[in-house]
Parts: sequence; structure tokens; C-alpha cells
Amino acid sequence: MPIQYLTADAVRAAEHATGDLLANGTLMRRAAAGVARVVLGELTGTGGCYGRAVGLVIGAGNNGGDALYAGAILARRGVRCSAVLLAPDTTHSGGLAAFRGAGGRITGALPDTVDLVIDAVVGIGGTGPLRPAAAAVFAGVTVPIVAVDLPSGIDADTGVVHDRSVRAAITVTFGAYRNLHLLAAPRCGRIVLVDIGMAPTDTPDGLFSLTDAEVAARWPVPGPADDKYTQGVVGIVAGSQRYPGAAILASGAAVSATSGMTRFVGSAAEAVVSHYPEVVAVDDLADAGKVQAWAVGPGMGTGDRALDILRTVLAGDLPVLVDADGLTVIARDPDLVRGRTAPTLLTPHAGEFARLSGAAVGADRPAAVRALAADLGVTVLLKGRITLVATPAGRVYGNDAGSSWAATAGAGDVLTGIAGSLLAAGLEPEIAGACAARVHALAALRASGGAPIGASALLAAVRPVIGNLRTAHGGADGHITTG
Repeated sequence: MPIQYLTADAVRAAEHATGDLLANGTLMRRAAAGVARVVLGELTGTGGCYGRAVGLVIGAGNNGGDALYAGAILARRGVRCSAVLLAPDTTHSGGLAAFRGAGGRITGALPDTVDLVIDAVVGIGGTGPLRPAAAAVFAGVTVPIVAVDLPSGIDADTGVVHDRSVRAAITVTFGAYRNLHLLAAPRCGRIVLVDIGMAPTDTPDGLFSLTDAEVAARWPVPGPADDKYTQGVVGIVAGSQRYPGAAILASGAAVSATSGMTRFVGSAAEAVVSHYPEVVAVDDLADAGKVQAWAVGPGMGTGDRALDILRTVLAGDLPVLVDADGLTVIARDPDLVRGRTAPTLLTPHAGEFARLSGAAVGADRPAAVRALAADLGVTVLLKGRITLVATPAGRVYGNDAGSSWAATAGAGDVLTGIAGSLLAAGLEPEIAGACAARVHALAALRASGGAPIGASALLAAVRPVIGNLRTAHGGADGHITTG
């Protein structure tokens, strides 16, 4: 099953659905025990628990209560716990009593020397940046921070990271992941999910991500009865004779991603074949031959010829991916794709997205990508460190790249080739986009090794990354099938 991320309202609904577990404080006790386990694990891993010092920064309400109960557990284990109360009049009374009863101290500031700090300033109901008093407390913190539910100063639903916010080494959350755990993953650090007995429900307009095991299981590989045609034939339209780079990268990525067949159309045909002789390359669309999907746009230009090609390809009933220059053409005439019934995947970066939608992406990226997908009636993949893929029905798949090494010229052309080949193999556009984004990100990490890369290095890492994924998740014998 994909990993699910919930809005604040969905979290509250799931909590209330537990009935007595919420009412009698069981959920809070389980959450506190989870926070304490994580903190004890961190302290144990760096020299033991007894006599170590932990600071707690406590806000109002239940988030602070989770931390205070956790602090009571830590204090009973011999940890010296000091809490700064940012809202003394609205501090959780039960948690505060337990904390004090276990020997925890209330202080006006964090001690000069602590081994770790617990951030419990705001929970999922908080919005906006840290208030000045809270920001001042965290300003001098140099030790690891464990955030309760979310790093304070980050919006739970949109993942907006405000100027005054916490950067956590670890975030401990409860029952289900929140949207920000994907959308603001770099600020959350390692995310630990604690089971507290809460059962969220799947919704068609939810936010999800595929696990590596799911990507491996869905990746198309040849079966005993397959040939080059049954595995998917993708047609690539990209680049030009003068600028062949996009053509070479997109075609090479398609060749690397699946075992079917790659056809190329364009004036860069000779350059493509010189790099990848297995590609069947022609100059004109009329000579392309049969394909199962098209990937169109990178470096193809935005003039009349590009418009004619797009009209022809989109008028058919095959899956089509449109990127780069192709998106510029569509932005001038959205009716080229609006209402198209065949699978259609658009893959804009933020600037192309603004041209397509008429407005910048804005702070709420999931809402923006959902709106464009619904308006055009197509699947939209919004590129970025956190890539989002939205269906017209509102379901969104996200992928945290884990780095920004793929922010290099030509990397988008590689993504086009990977995703286009998956469309040709029969994957639904949102799954093709999500799987392609994951492999693309892992390839960038593998190619980089901590140093800047170009798109050619990223492309060279695509095939080994797919092999590693499949080997790690049970696919080495070739029995995994598309689905």
C-alpha cells in the first residue's frame, strides 16, 4: 500500500473515531511513550541516559501535553529534564503535573548545557512562523532537536516553511503521517511514526507516496511470452539537429528504463542513433511506425512544426507525455489537451506550471497541482525537490528526492524518457509519473556521491538503480509483472 499523508482535519477525524481511546487519554499516553522511546534511543546511542540533560520547549494544548508526559518518563529514567513554558496559562495541566511529579524542572530558559531539545511549541493546528519568544528560545540551540508531531513554524497541510521555524533532527508523529512530512521533509529530519491505535481512511483526494518496494513491484520487466512489441514501444519527439542533447537524453532514458522498443522522430535522428543504435529513428512523424505511447516536447521548439506534431499526437487515442517546449505550446492553446480521454501526462517545472495555469504555484503546492489537473482533465507532474503528481480526480502522489542533485540542465529530459517508456508499458499516468520520479531521484543520488553531476551521469545511473530496486525487493528472478 502507498504511504498516506493526512491533512490536519483528517487527523482530527481519525482521532475522534477512536472514541474512548481519545477521551480517556490513551492516545496521549501512547504518543508520550513513543516520544520518550525515541529520545531514550538517541541518548543511549550517544553515551547512555542517566544524568543526561534534555530541554523541553512547551506550547499550549495537547502537543505540549505529549511532550510533558514524555518528559516525566525520561525523568523517571534518570534524565535531567527542564521545560520552558511559552504559554503558562494554557499549558496542559495533566502533563505538567506528571512532569513536576517525576522531578522535572520548570525554567525561564533552556539550560546552558543540554544533550537534546524537544520541540512541542505547536501541533497540527498551528500556522505561521514561530512567535518571537519561541524563536528566541531556539536561536541558541545547537544540539539535535526532536519535534513532537511537526517542527514548529511549518504549516501542517501545505508544508510551508516559514522564516522562523524549527529544523528537526527527528520528528515523532502519531498514527499517520501528516502532509508536511512529505512536503517539508528536509526540515523534518528522520520521521518516526508511532502506532497509537488510530486508523485513517483512504480518500480519493489524498496525498500519497509509493514505497521503493511498490516501485520495484510495478516496474515492467519481460515475461516468458514477451517480445519487444508487447513490452511497450515508446515514441520520442525531442531536440533538433542543431541542439540534439534533449533528443539523446530522452531517448537514452527510454532505452534504459524498459526492455521494449524506442522510436525517435526528429531532425536529431542521426545523433540519437550514433549514441543508441537500438533506437529506430526517423525525421518525420508520418514515418514513425506504431507506438504504444508518445513522449513529446523537450527541445522540439515552439513554432508551427511543433504545434502540428502536438495536434497530430494528441488527436490520437494513445497515452501522451508532454514536457518542456511542448508545454509552452499547450499554454498558448490549452484545448489541445483539455477534455482528452486518452491518458495524458504533463510534466512542468514551476515556471512552465505558471504558464499553463496563469498563476504561480504558490504556497499550497498540492492544491495548485490538483486545480490544474482538474481544469485540464489530465495528470500533472509538478517537478521539484518534492515532486507531486496529481490526477484529475484529485489524488496526489509525491516523491521526496532526498537531494537537489537533479537540478541540472537536461535532467528533465531524462525524466521524460523514463516516464514515457512506462506509459508505453501500460502504467497509468500517475503511477508512471510517480515511479519515474522515484527512480530519477535515486539515480541522481547514486550518480552524485555528494558532488555535482550533469544529466549524462544521471542517465548512466538509471539502469543500475532499477536493478538495485528490483533485487532489494524480490525482483531478481524476473517474475515481477506490471500492475
